Amino acid sequence: MNSTEPARLSVRSPADMVAAVPYLLGFHPADSVVVVAVRGRRVVFAARGDLPAPGADPGPAARHLAQVVARQDADAATVVGYGPAARVTGIVDAIGDALTATGLVVLDALRVTHGRWWSYLCAEPSCCPPEGTPYDPAASEVSAAAVFAGQVALPDRAALAAQVSPLDGPVRLAMRRATALARLRLAALTGSPSASSAGSQVSGVPADGSGSGGQSPVPADGPGSDGELPVPADGPASGAAPRAVRAAGTAAVRAAFRRQRRGERLDDDEVAWLSVLLVHVAVRDHAWSRTDGRDEDISLWTDVLRRAEPDLIAAPGCLLAFAAWRSGHGALAAVALERVLSAHPGYSLAVLLDEALRRGVAPSALDGRGGSNDGAVLRRRRRRPRG
Repeated sequence: MNSTEPARLSVRSPADMVAAVPYLLGFHPADSVVVVAVRGRRVVFAARGDLPAPGADPGPAARHLAQVVARQDADAATVVGYGPAARVTGIVDAIGDALTATGLVVLDALRVTHGRWWSYLCAEPSCCPPEGTPYDPAASEVSAAAVFAGQVALPDRAALAAQVSPLDGPVRLAMRRATALARLRLAALTGSPSASSAGSQVSGVPADGSGSGGQSPVPADGPGSDGELPVPADGPASGAAPRAVRAAGTAAVRAAFRRQRRGERLDDDEVAWLSVLLVHVAVRDHAWSRTDGRDEDISLWTDVLRRAEPDLIAAPGCLLAFAAWRSGHGALAAVALERVLSAHPGYSLAVLLDEALRRGVAPSALDGRGGSNDGAVLRRRRRRPRG
């Protein structure tokens, strides 16, 4: 499931809703079910899930999605299914029943396919004909307003995933060389006896993302019993990182943010050095504390993720996911986390963020994120009084 807190769009009719959904998600959905939640007249939340496999019970997925939407302090929702009636009707009905059970009003339930939409709740042929109502997203005022506001709807989810895919060809060869030099530099900084041992130290997790017996070397921490999200621990802990590494990491992170905010792209050596340093939790957490939902943050961590060597993508991928989530781009956060977890399934920060996205937790829940080696739980940050 992908969730996001979308920008404001004026939705007055089913046709407007159909036109708005791709901009709320960031891509045109297919074989999907989407729930758009509203509070008053404002769209406050949108979540997408895959259609259940044919013959599968839609109940569990429907109840989960309804619970996620119910956490958003919404008072009503619209359900939109994308695909043939044989696959859409069951899940749309199940979600509608589950939303009603949580106390939410279901404003409409729609099915969309092949340029037409149908309403499950409207039986008037004059406004909802049995053959469906054709729509043209390009002619919609909602689409025009979204584009004017700078929102983008990519052709499909695969196009979104491509935005976080690794860069290949000459870029990969250059990064391989730069990362080998960065590993040697880190080995010298830490006093490691050889470059090969430095490589194993800085990777943080084995190249295949698993430890003995196929299990991750770092346990994945789920939600705490009180509903708060426990702080993860990944890679070398803060206390294990030499002071020189922490100092070098802090300097590299600050330099990267300065360069990005001046509109400058990091060179290969800078990306390689930053990526090997981010394996250390103290360095990653410093970068995390400076990352928000700014466009510059998303651009920086997208670039580092795509150029980093495969065994070093976990930290920049999580930082990109957090920045995207903070900005309301839940789908971008989801594809970044999918890439991280496919390579490093036990990386606890990725597990934490993925769980938060799936549960529909507001990004503000991680305002007090702090360090990840202290065994604390994430709590809302207390603002300092103004002087």
